[in-house]
Amino acid sequence: QVQLVESGGGSVQAGDSLRLSCAASERPTSRSIMAWFRQAPGKEREFVALCRWHGGSQVYADSVKGRFTISRDNPKNMVYLQMNNLKAEDTAVYYCARGSQYTSDHGAYDYWGQGTQVTVAS
Repeated sequence: QVQLVESGGGSVQAGDSLRLSCAASERPTSRSIMAWFRQAPGKEREFVALCRWHGGSQVYADSVKGRFTISRDNPKNMVYLQMNNLKAEDTAVYYCARGSQYTSDHGAYDYWGQGTQVTVAS
């Protein structure tokens, strides 16, 4: 059973930075796609960023492009989301996910973490 565990959330001020971490219980396959999604209260889960486990280009939602960076540490089975210049509208529960399709559609992802709360005060 693949497990993903997020950490690093918290309460910050607008303009601050946070780095979220996602620990995978087993090494993702070379074809795995790792992604971050978020869900604010009363809203649908939305795509944030994705990358291929074996490297290559990343994809970002327009709302976070230039501020967030997704990265991975293959030997440690870790995926990160560096979030800079945070805004109040970034407030949400952030989820790490693993799938096999290069897509921003959350329905295509097979494994999910439990989420970590990020709260940004304006």
